[in-house]
Amino acid sequence: MKDGVNGVALAVFIFFFVVVTVLGFLAARWRRAENALHLDEWGLGGRSFGGWITWFLLGGDLYTAYTFVAVPAAVYAAGASGFFAVPYTILVYPLVFIFLPRLWSVSHKHGYVTTSDFVRGRFGSKGLSLAVAVTGILATMPYIALQLVGIQAVLDVMGVGGGASSNWFVKDLPLLIAFGVLAAYTYSSGLRAPALIAFVKDTLIYIVIAVAIIYIPIKLGGFDDIFAKANEAYTQVSPATGKPRGSLAPGDTAQWAYGTLALGSALALFMYPHSVTAVLSSRSRDVIRRNTTVLPLYSLMLGLLAMLGFMALASGVGAGITGYNGQLAIPQLFENMFPSWFAGVAFAAIGIGALVPAAIMSIAAANLFTRNIYKDFIKPDATPAQETQVSKIVSLLVKVGALVFVLTMDKTVAINFQLLGGIWILQTFPALVGGLFTRWFHRWALLAGWAVGMVYGTWVAYGVASPAQKHFGGSSDTIPVIGQIGYIGLTAFVLNVVVTVVLTVVLRAVKAPEGVDETTQKDYTADAGEPGVQRDLPGDHPDLPVAAGH
Repeated sequence: MKDGVNGVALAVFIFFFVVVTVLGFLAARWRRAENALHLDEWGLGGRSFGGWITWFLLGGDLYTAYTFVAVPAAVYAAGASGFFAVPYTILVYPLVFIFLPRLWSVSHKHGYVTTSDFVRGRFGSKGLSLAVAVTGILATMPYIALQLVGIQAVLDVMGVGGGASSNWFVKDLPLLIAFGVLAAYTYSSGLRAPALIAFVKDTLIYIVIAVAIIYIPIKLGGFDDIFAKANEAYTQVSPATGKPRGSLAPGDTAQWAYGTLALGSALALFMYPHSVTAVLSSRSRDVIRRNTTVLPLYSLMLGLLAMLGFMALASGVGAGITGYNGQLAIPQLFENMFPSWFAGVAFAAIGIGALVPAAIMSIAAANLFTRNIYKDFIKPDATPAQETQVSKIVSLLVKVGALVFVLTMDKTVAINFQLLGGIWILQTFPALVGGLFTRWFHRWALLAGWAVGMVYGTWVAYGVASPAQKHFGGSSDTIPVIGQIGYIGLTAFVLNVVVTVVLTVVLRAVKAPEGVDETTQKDYTADAGEPGVQRDLPGDHPDLPVAAGH
């Protein structure tokens, strides 16, 4: 890295950070209901976001600073296998087009705020609901931590904090400031803050990628030179493994790992609580249907973003990140290639790209705790105002936990725990998506299948080693029976489904008691304009403005 602070880049970064901070606090007054002390208002933005706002909110939610840094870093480290994120985001949208509108309808009909609310209502099981809630919180925590890792990477490259020689206060103060601002406006404005900031975040990211994919290849001599230099770098033998560091294209032995990881990631993406929170904040099922048809445009952006990994290799940024995590490769590429003022814009895109999803994730995790742990097991008679207050406090605690995780643990550990979170969250798929289409699965069978998938996935992932660590060193291992290397989460998911189906047959044969289903068939296709769907919340005003773009 360059010595000293990049003053121009830092000034531009601070400018955009101040802009989004102001927007974050102003969001508390944006589209505010008369009674803001309701979880629908704080945690779901009043369930009233239209097409454009939902588009930017979902984009800001799913395409994070971790995406901006880690996807090209994976290509930088190992080659084209890092492109797995592109096919999985192509697979996911046709999949969610089938079930997200059904989830929106039943959730608006019954006032469900979380996926666990739906599971409890559908299967009449607080135990299964608790399992889904705990899984969601556990899977979300390292995800939030990685957003802070993204901010820290940018600060390190700009010369602000970081570095082994810095004292702890200098090293961590900028990150603490960013965390404090994030925590304050999330507490104040709820989901409205990231919804408003997402406009700035996505605009900056599109500008940066458009410029990078044209400007950097020109400076590096064109794509022919980029691929040639990248291929040369991949053929070099890694001292840690004794093997080539990667390949420009994955070999035959890597195809199962590539395919299963893409499929498993596609199945898991909308199981994450923050994804569902963004979906349930929209005001009609038609908004969801239209967004799932146009969100694949982000996949085009993702493909271009991954190309930056090749450019980082070709530019020789490895010399600039010696001794650091490879997550610094792309920020360092921007530092080296762009004029200082535009490097500041790029760093701001990454930084704001961390703030938006971190806010949504903390809100989603807090909603799960409030509705499915606090209200179900601690205080069943909690008022809407009490629910909102508890959720606000928990959202702060979640962010504090993520901050402690980042400051006390190695960054590779955070990344591997996020991979473990993906294995975990996939195990909620049978209860959530299965429940949206059928009541055949028995609640006890679903709980047993979830437990088996969780234990198997965690146990196998624990045994995976890497050059950097002894346990949790990756997310792929040998698939039983098939004998190929594949994604652990998908293997655990298949085992989960098999156990669920077999036990459902057995439990139905012995007539084990089933829970009460509080939903009806027509609830899954109801729209906002139909009676009983758009509920009048306490204090709602009939003339509240709605989002443009619907």
